[in-house]
Amino acid sequence: MSVSKQEPNKFQLFLGMIFLLVCITLSMLLSHPSPVFQIATASSISNKSNLQINTTNTDNTNFTSNIKDIFKKVEGSIVQVTSKIPITNPNSSQQPGGENQTALGSGFVYDRQGHIVTNNHVVGNSKVVDVTSIDGNRYSANVTGRDPFSDLAVLKILNPDSNSSQKSSPFLFKPIILGNSSELEVGDQVIAIGNPYGLDNTMTTGIVSQIGRLFPDPSYGYSIPDIIQTDAAINPGNSGGPLLNMNGHVIGLNTGILSSTGGFSGIGFAISSNTVKKIVPVLIEKGTYTHPYLGLTGTSLTSDLAQRFKNLPSDLKGVVVDNIKKNGSADKSGIKGSTADQYGQKHGGDIITSVDGKNITRFDDLVSYLEQNKSPGNNITLTVYREGKYVQMNIALAGRPALFLTSPIPYPSPNPSPIPPKPPNRAPTTP
Repeated sequence: MSVSKQEPNKFQLFLGMIFLLVCITLSMLLSHPSPVFQIATASSISNKSNLQINTTNTDNTNFTSNIKDIFKKVEGSIVQVTSKIPITNPNSSQQPGGENQTALGSGFVYDRQGHIVTNNHVVGNSKVVDVTSIDGNRYSANVTGRDPFSDLAVLKILNPDSNSSQKSSPFLFKPIILGNSSELEVGDQVIAIGNPYGLDNTMTTGIVSQIGRLFPDPSYGYSIPDIIQTDAAINPGNSGGPLLNMNGHVIGLNTGILSSTGGFSGIGFAISSNTVKKIVPVLIEKGTYTHPYLGLTGTSLTSDLAQRFKNLPSDLKGVVVDNIKKNGSADKSGIKGSTADQYGQKHGGDIITSVDGKNITRFDDLVSYLEQNKSPGNNITLTVYREGKYVQMNIALAGRPALFLTSPIPYPSPNPSPIPPKPPNRAPTTP
């Protein structure tokens, strides 16, 4: 019986302790009210017009609203481009004139004269392609200009028949404004719109991951400079579609990815709008574009390459000249490339340290400078490091030799999107 009398007392004691703790807590809350967020009043801010209230939710709402508005503004000016490319399977017994595969890409309206800009690898060697607008209208378009070296192509919508309803389609009269890609900064928000895997007018978003990349193209042995890297999803079928800034202006043309699987892995590339501005008007006028040509191959100076040389300054930066194209501009000016011994080991070669007084630290710098600032016939001054001395070389640039392709470059899928080799392992390319 003594046990049964003690248990209620312990329970009552426990309840009493709980009640006491509650009372203490309430007393503390009443005597010390919780802090609250306060907005500065006019008394503490001299200019009321500068007062801003920003929260995370407000930013996200504004961003979502902005990209919705941009999409609605430009969606009618983005098209699907379809072309026929011969199947180029080396194990196939297909004869010329056999079955073709369909290559699918994207493009955008460039002007009010019916010109569409897309990638060269989307159209291949086709002379006529199909263009489908957002309203479902289908057009035939001539490939009026193409530049394989920059992977750009220009289409021209054929005049519709007088009885065709296509004549009144509004999309032909809504070109998208080209922005200034030189104003881009890493971290800027961007929008990619295109037709990945045939899913028309698909929008993805991301940021500018880096600018000024060099996009190597092993098919031609040259590189495209001033490339924009982005993490906005780009997949086969997106090629030729626009990369837009938050003003809805085109700041890039989506062109490829870096991937080991063929699918998007977070690294996409776009041709800069400034490259488009420079090349597309020439393609419209002449059908082709001639790039400046130096006539050499080279690669950025690394610690491994520095072992070719004796007593090289430890802080020297530049481009090691590897091979010289016979009768090219570099050859005629006396630029020296590397030499190979009986064991195949390379030695020496001029080291380009500056062009027209601008320091060169990477091969990318040399290619970008020539493409953005020079044309065939222009002169440049290269400063090279040779046998312990700096030598200035005056060079007249030639035009890059044209490509004579008998068949289009094969792509790994019917919806082409080129996949460059890993940049750090990039082979020397030719400016």
